[in-house]
Amino acid sequence: QCQLNGLWRNDQDSLMEISVLRDNGDFQGQYLTQVTLSGDCAQVSPLRGAQQQLGEEDWPTFAFTVRWDKFSNATTAFVGQCFVDASGKEILSTMWLLREAVGSLEDDWKATR
Repeated sequence: QCQLNGLWRNDQDSLMEISVLRDNGDFQGQYLTQVTLSGDCAQVSPLRGAQQQLGEEDWPTFAFTVRWDKFSNATTAFVGQCFVDASGKEILSTMWLLREAVGSLEDDWKATR
């Protein structure tokens, strides 16, 4: 069974640490991205999320948001599922949407990546 708590590294060398995983599935932690919109140095940003109730499935689904408020005016939402591969390694498979603030409704079309 997958456990979300702990330290995770993605294929872009960004780090995510889930330090608090509550019995109801809520979690929090921090995200250190190596990829920024502005090209600035990476900084730690807070994350909050939830997974399906523990014990319901062996492969939990989850969602979390990261607020990049220290270096960017954007927020990213991630959704995914945790798997264990044939060698016993836990893997998070995720997709994300990043929303950057824009100055007008006319620019809304270019705000989401």
